[in-house]
Amino acid sequence: MPSGRRLDLLDPTPFDWDDSDLALGLARTYRWGGHSAWPLPLSVAQHSLTVMHVRAAACHAAGLTLAPLDALRELLHDAEEGLLGFDCVSPLKPFMGEAFKLLSQKLEAAVFLRYGLPRWTPKEHAAHKLADRLAAASEALHVTGWSATEIAQTLKIGVPPLQHDPLQPVYGGTAWEPWPPALAAQRFLAELERLKALS
Repeated sequence: MPSGRRLDLLDPTPFDWDDSDLALGLARTYRWGGHSAWPLPLSVAQHSLTVMHVRAAACHAAGLTLAPLDALRELLHDAEEGLLGFDCVSPLKPFMGEAFKLLSQKLEAAVFLRYGLPRWTPKEHAAHKLADRLAAASEALHVTGWSATEIAQTLKIGVPPLQHDPLQPVYGGTAWEPWPPALAAQRFLAELERLKALS
């Protein structure tokens, strides 16, 4: 790791990375197989921030507030991908086998333990998956160039894409444009540290 720590992918512990290692790993791990209609691909770090803001907006619309620990869990929902340096595209996952699934689960367990995250309840996980799929549909439309029809029929994502980028009011810039890795890492790390302090 850039911090000098060492991560055994086959036997991970919660002490094998620091926050900056994770932020950088997620910023250098790309969604959609690295494909993008923009000059840069979309990082898992930026996606994670999107999911967190989509989930927070859904809570706000229901008259609720997303608690800091729940927001932290949303932010870290794909953290194992940053440690692994790989975001497997969905059509390949069935071919990766049980060993890869177990590896991902062990990394996720180490992340949850390190950051004191509670396991998802069925209701919480359903709300998270809706936010994740909303983010995915929106990324497919605005970042990689799929049409709305292709998103529904080919990608089998049944929720309509968002038109407004939930990150733009927070960070400015051009809506849906993927950030450079250094900027994605900086913004992810800042949010991670903020939520840790509140949790």
